[in-house]
Amino acid sequence: MKKLNQHNLFRAFASRNYMYYFFGRAVSQFGTWMQRTAVVWVVYTMTHSAFLLGVTIFAEQFPSFLFSIPGGVAADRYNRYTVIKITQVISMIQAVLLAVLVLTSHTTVWAILLLSVILGIINAFDVPARQALINDVVASPDDMPNALSLSSATASLAQLLGPALSGIVLSAFGAGVCFLLNAASFGAVIVSLLLMKLPAYQPKIVNKKIIADFGEGFTYIKNNRDIGLMVAMLAVVSLLVLPYNTVLPVFAKVVFSGDASTYGYINSFVGIGAVTGTIFLASRKPGAHLKKILFISTLLMGVGLICFSQIKNFPLAMLFVAIAGYGSIAQFTISNIIVQSDAAPEMRGRTMGILLMAIFGMMPLGSLIIGAVSEHIGAPATVLAQGIIAVLIGLIFIKFLTRR
Repeated sequence: MKKLNQHNLFRAFASRNYMYYFFGRAVSQFGTWMQRTAVVWVVYTMTHSAFLLGVTIFAEQFPSFLFSIPGGVAADRYNRYTVIKITQVISMIQAVLLAVLVLTSHTTVWAILLLSVILGIINAFDVPARQALINDVVASPDDMPNALSLSSATASLAQLLGPALSGIVLSAFGAGVCFLLNAASFGAVIVSLLLMKLPAYQPKIVNKKIIADFGEGFTYIKNNRDIGLMVAMLAVVSLLVLPYNTVLPVFAKVVFSGDASTYGYINSFVGIGAVTGTIFLASRKPGAHLKKILFISTLLMGVGLICFSQIKNFPLAMLFVAIAGYGSIAQFTISNIIVQSDAAPEMRGRTMGILLMAIFGMMPLGSLIIGAVSEHIGAPATVLAQGIIAVLIGLIFIKFLTRR
């Protein structure tokens, strides 16, 4: 056990509860990426509109922005373990409804958008509770950065393999099967939760109104300079840079003259970069200069997007989109580690809710902007501009990111 707790890649697995958490989420993340890929491809196939691609992503993510603060309050006030079980069951029902629509040939854009909105609301309560639960299932505080990095690695690995698998399933069986597989994947999370052995939940005595909890969260962020700047930077990146995935179906179908499999491969190479990034972060020793790593990663993301946007050779373009994926994953992973590590335990759910609001609030708005801009200047010019903006953001925040 002592050897496992040293600076190795999987030291957080010394906590049995975290190990259950990790594998349950890993299976579920694969299903999630399969569904996301299938939803976007179905909408683009039906409409051939880059703008509606942005609307589709907006429909899922913007409700998460609207409800992320209530979700953070719920994670602080109530039993996170119970909240997650409820959200997983409802998410399973949402995936089944999508599958029924497709398999019975009743698919319409408005129905997909409505179910995407429902999923966004679910995620607003699921993600803050799930992120905060990591603190409850990891035995040693020193293992928290490693646990958070490994959790991001599961999402990155799913982003690597999920879209490629989704492309194969889409071509062979159709979108309905992708949605059914995602519904089944939520069962893995439920099983992992049932296997955990957590201390009995002690209900918290709350004398304040929910609106007061909202205000406390924002005041706490305002008074904690590092967390505040981290949230501000993530908000700008989420608005102007990270929504580059909005136009990836256009690159697959128009720029590279491909099909659903091509789109899956592009997403998978983004995932290759993301997996590499999370493995690198997970292997860092406690005390590593994470903000400096974030600065370098932001510059790499910008350079990767600039080159990807201008290269027509598919294999070479995949190299640079992987570099962009490497830089992209650091934005959330490092921000998550810093916020979770610095935030007071009683404020952790609300600070995570505000961090997620920065992501889910800005990314859907960014998706609308990127989709609309792409309609006028084309996908390559749009991604080129996003790469340049990423480099500029890194330089603007250089003083904050390079000091300890």
